[in-house]
Parts: sequence; structure tokens; C-alpha cells
Amino acid sequence: MQDQENQEVSATQEEIDQALAPEAGAPGLEEQLSATEAKLAEMHDAFMRAKAEGENIRRRAQEDVSKAHKFAIESFAEAMVPVRDSLEMALKVETPSVESLKEGVEMTLKQLTSAFEKNRLVEILPVQGDKLDPMKHQAVAVVPAEQEANTVVNVLQKGYMIADRLLRPAIVTAAQAK
Repeated sequence: MQDQENQEVSATQEEIDQALAPEAGAPGLEEQLSATEAKLAEMHDAFMRAKAEGENIRRRAQEDVSKAHKFAIESFAEAMVPVRDSLEMALKVETPSVESLKEGVEMTLKQLTSAFEKNRLVEILPVQGDKLDPMKHQAVAVVPAEQEANTVVNVLQKGYMIADRLLRPAIVTAAQAK
């Protein structure tokens, strides 16, 4: 009986040894470990490269935003330089006539208007009777008038918009409700 048990234990030990022994053509544990370590090193390298690329993109984006803030008015400034030049030239004239001053101011105003248009700076100039728009107009007084309530009676100062953003509202007086 004991011999039979010893044979079973020996057979079991042989099976274990065979299971643990590397088969022909199958990689051993050490080979698998080295392959896994190589794969890990490759993945770590790829991760570090991706992380560095992300940092570079973030840094470049911050630089771009900084430059955009710093040079945001560059095109407007370029359009305003000729206006300043014209005003300086007008002041250099020794004995200006009223006509030449008026002509110079008109030409300078044309340059300024062109600069505003080029940079999408648009006037807000409501006319009498226009509906009061609180997004574009600021009513500083309500006056009795022979027109519909909450409409523009008089424009005291033009307003301006840059693209679709209000820069300064038009200052107006509005009609009082009857």
C-alpha cells in the first residue's frame, strides 16, 4: 500500500516538474519577464514623450495667449498713426486759413473713419423715434414728447461697438409715457 502511495507521489512530482519545465519552443519565465520589462520600458518611454508633448502644447498656448493680449491693438494702432501724422502736420502750418484748417480736419476725419471701419469699430447713432434699446442706449433723462414712450428724443453722444460688443452706449434722452 505504501509502495502504491509512493508511486502516486512520485508520479505527481514528475507531473509538477514537467509542468514547470520549459517546453521546447515555449519561452521560459525569465524570457517572459525580460520581454515584459522591455515592453514596460517602451510604454514608459511613450508615456514620457506624450507627457512632454502635452507640456509643450500647453506652454505654446500660454505664449500665444500672452502675445495676443500684448499685441491685440496692433492693427488699430497702425491705422491710427496716419491720423496722428495728419494732426501734427496741421499744427506745423505757420499761418493757416480757416478753409485750409477745415479741409485738413475733414481729411483727418476721413482717415479716422477709415481706421474705425477697418477695425470694425461701428457708430451707434440712433435717430429720433427709434425704440430705446438698453443694450445700445443709455437714457440719462426722460422728457415729455409728442412721440411714443420709451423712444429716443435726442442723442447727446454717439455710442460705439467693436464687432458685436458694446464699447460705449449712445447717451440719449427718452420720451416719457403719456
